[in-house]
Amino acid sequence: MIDPTARVESGAAIGQDVSIGPYCIIGGNAVIADGCKLVAHVHVTGHTSIGPRAVIYPFASLGTPPQSVHYHGEPTRLVIGADCDIREGVTMNIATTARGVTSVGDRCFFMANSHVAHDCVVGNNVTFANGATLGGHCEVGDLVFLGGLSAVHQFTRVGESAMIGGVSGVRGDVIPFGLANGDMARLDGINVVGMKRRQFAREWIHAVRSVSRILFDRDRGLLSERIADAEAQFPGVEPVQKIVAFMRNAGERPICWPRDRSTD
Repeated sequence: MIDPTARVESGAAIGQDVSIGPYCIIGGNAVIADGCKLVAHVHVTGHTSIGPRAVIYPFASLGTPPQSVHYHGEPTRLVIGADCDIREGVTMNIATTARGVTSVGDRCFFMANSHVAHDCVVGNNVTFANGATLGGHCEVGDLVFLGGLSAVHQFTRVGESAMIGGVSGVRGDVIPFGLANGDMARLDGINVVGMKRRQFAREWIHAVRSVSRILFDRDRGLLSERIADAEAQFPGVEPVQKIVAFMRNAGERPICWPRDRSTD
């Protein structure tokens, strides 16, 4: 079903049972999979692929060029997974040649005016609240929640099942299952609610809390020693091992640390 006011450029690949509402504009390199619904006034351009059953609301703009001075018109891509819910005014950019693709996983929920910048990697079941923004080259794990009006600095990693509070500026990598808050965000504990919703055993939740105390206690020696200690104490606890791997695989940004309350 394509509304007569919509414009679909020659070359676009449109799947079965797709609904393209009034005043949508679809570029010639777009791929829209089966069962998608573009409500109205949706703009899809560039080499953009949208997975099955996505629902996209008015004034979303997907596949526009990177907001980067290093981009010079190369045919890079934006790939969006299945069953995503993309609300009003959401923007997502194709990549630069640094990575070549901006990717978004399955079953993600992007609330109004949120943004995914060039070269980002977003996992599955991720939620962006209204106005949440990623800078370029960010990596966001599965089941992450970004609070409203939060902003993540370019090249920052946000680990699996982490939660970012509203109106937070995230400048450092947030460990898996971490909770980060504040205008210049600091680690503020563990996302216990998220772990309970995933039905983790109580023992695993307690283990993650214990590991966070080990890792961020500056009186326990070198960080590398603390990481090894955490790994050794909880060898069979999957969330702990994910935190250990995340911290060993250092990225471009520093780790987001708890606030030092003794000096605040």
